[in-house]
Parts: sequence; structure tokens; C-alpha cells
Amino acid sequence: MGRKENTRNSIRKLRSSYMTTVVSTALVLFLLGLLGLLILNARSLGDYVKENLGFSVILADGTREADIIQIQRSFDAVGFVKETSYITPEQAAKDLQEELGENFLDFLGFNPLKPSIDIKLLASYANPDSIAMIEQIFLEYPQVKEVFYQESLVNLVNENVRKISVIMLVFSGLLFFISVALFNNTIRLLVYSKRFIIKTMQLVGATRPYILRPFLIKGITNGLAGAFIASLMFLLVVYIAQQEAPDLIVFTNREIVGGLMLFIFIMGGLMAWFSTWFAVSKYLRSDQDALYY
Repeated sequence: MGRKENTRNSIRKLRSSYMTTVVSTALVLFLLGLLGLLILNARSLGDYVKENLGFSVILADGTREADIIQIQRSFDAVGFVKETSYITPEQAAKDLQEELGENFLDFLGFNPLKPSIDIKLLASYANPDSIAMIEQIFLEYPQVKEVFYQESLVNLVNENVRKISVIMLVFSGLLFFISVALFNNTIRLLVYSKRFIIKTMQLVGATRPYILRPFLIKGITNGLAGAFIASLMFLLVVYIAQQEAPDLIVFTNREIVGGLMLFIFIMGGLMAWFSTWFAVSKYLRSDQDALYY
């Protein structure tokens, strides 16, 4: 009875050790998935803000509508333009009346506003240097009277996006380092409990690849099992966030979620392989006396 009881206890401890490893792995990979989601949404948010920093190309009085449409088409064909919209003097007056809350046309007796084309640039071109260059390109059109945009706002947005990007990069690097360290320690603790078995196999003549193989297979299996649990947790968090606070992850789509889940599985397999390989190799290189410390 005593031997059977000891065997059962050993099996229970072994299962508990593997479960602890899988759960710890799942939590680390879940953390990395959330970190990836945060980084991608921060970048998407920055691009969204930049691409809504539109500016207006003011056209000269008397420009024919056919010429305006032709100019708009030429703007649309340029690689750095995301979209354009033609604003008639009447539409401009209506928008200004809504903004001011009063009818300024009755006071002036005429509409001083000119036709214009509102332009939104791609995010990579929505910076002061590029906009200044683009402004000169548009001013070469004879029908264009001026190009209007809020230069101070463009500078402010780009400066804040740059600062946030640096902060996110530092924070992400620190969090990634902590996650890898936690994952590595979890694997090392599991291998530590088998250090005598590793050394015994080595002493009876087992080759290095032969000893490594079962540990690597088990490690990768645990890593993928943890990745599966982490993916379920990640999907649950994304679903709850979309239901309760859709504005927080408005830029998340199926491609991003799918890519992050693939990232979780790849990281689970790779980190498990490397951590197991280094942990087992450590005991293969050490002498027998060192196993007791």
C-alpha cells in the first residue's frame, strides 16, 4: 500500500507541476497578447488622428465646376492623398452658419466664401515637412488661390504621437522582458525537478540529442497548451471589451485579432523551446555535485 500511495502522490505532484507550468505559460502569453493589442491600437489611433488632419485647397473665383472636378481627380490620383471632397461656396456657407450659430449672409449681403477641395493625407505624409512640400505642389495649379491648414495643430499632433510612441516602446520592451523572464523561470523550475534524471541519463551513456528530445517535446507541448488557453482568454477579453467599451478597441479587426493569436502560438512554441533547451543544457554541462545546490 505504501508503494502504491507513493506512486499516486508522485503522479499527482507531476500533474500539478505540469498544470502549474501550463497555467503560468498561459498567463504570460495572455499578457503578451494584450501588449500586442495595445501597441497595434495605439499605432492605429495615431494614424487615424493624422489622417483626419485635413487641409483645404482654396480655388479662385470663377473656376468652372468642370475644371474643379478635373483638379479633384488629379488630386485623388496622387499617391499621398487618402481622400478628397469638393466643397461648394453654398455648402461652405451652410457649414459656417452651423458653426457660428447665426446667418452671416444676411449681415454681409453676399457669400464671400470660395469653392474649395478638402484633402486628407495618408498618415505617413501628415507631418509638417511633407505638408509643406505638398502645399507647394498644389499651389502650382493656376486655379488654386491658397492652401489652408492649421500648422500649429499638425505640429502638436505629430509631437504628441512621437512622445506616446517612445513611451509605448519603452513600456513594451520592459513588459516583454519581464514576461520572458517569468516564462523562463517557470520552465527552469520544471526542469530543475528532473535534474537528477537528466544527469543519470547522461551517466549511463545517453547522447545529448536523446536527452534533450523528450524535454523539448514536452516543453513545446506545454507552451502550445498554454498558448491555446491564452488565446481563449484573449478572445474573451476582446469580446467583452467590444461589448462594454467599443470605443477602446475601435481599430481592432479580425486580421489584427487573428495575427495576435498566431503571435501567441508562435511565442508559446519558441519560448518553450529556447527555455527548455537552455535549462536542460545547463544540467548537462554541470557536474554531479552541483545538482545538490
